Amino acid sequence: MSGAANPPGSAAPAGAAAAPAPVPEGDDRHGHQASIGLGALMLAAAAATLVDAAGLEGGSALIGAGAFPTVVALLLIAAGAALIVRSLAKLRGAPAVGPALRARLVRLAALIAALVVFAGVLPYAGFTLSSALLFTAAALLLGAPHPWRTAAYGWTLAGLLFLLFDVLIGLSLPGGPWGF
Repeated sequence: MSGAANPPGSAAPAGAAAAPAPVPEGDDRHGHQASIGLGALMLAAAAATLVDAAGLEGGSALIGAGAFPTVVALLLIAAGAALIVRSLAKLRGAPAVGPALRARLVRLAALIAALVVFAGVLPYAGFTLSSALLFTAAALLLGAPHPWRTAAYGWTLAGLLFLLFDVLIGLSLPGGPWGF
């Protein structure tokens, strides 16, 4: 009976060490350090945006050309600072292990390849098709659980962005062979 496995829900035998719980991706030390870096990057972008907004014509007026960039910069400051504070609080107790580095690098390489393919096919396939494929590929690579639903969201997002930029704003986007 000593070699038999315990049924689910029963306690482990005395003296047996419990298996450590798996660490969710991003909850290890590397994930929190990356979050701190991203927060710092957001603060730097906010500083650059504030400097840029102050230099715009009418940037010092209450509602002028610099009003919207200033709001964006303030939101970047809030989000970046919150990210840094939250990650610093969790960093001390975070385990050093996490998902394999190789798997992360493969995912990163696949995302970069998707961006390169997007840039290459954009002039030929058009904005809507290229963007739908990029959105779907990126979501699936980042762990979206339902491929068909993700593809539908990708097509919807690409179509809405085309309507927003090409039709409503008047910014011409590559149409491809179908004109959209």
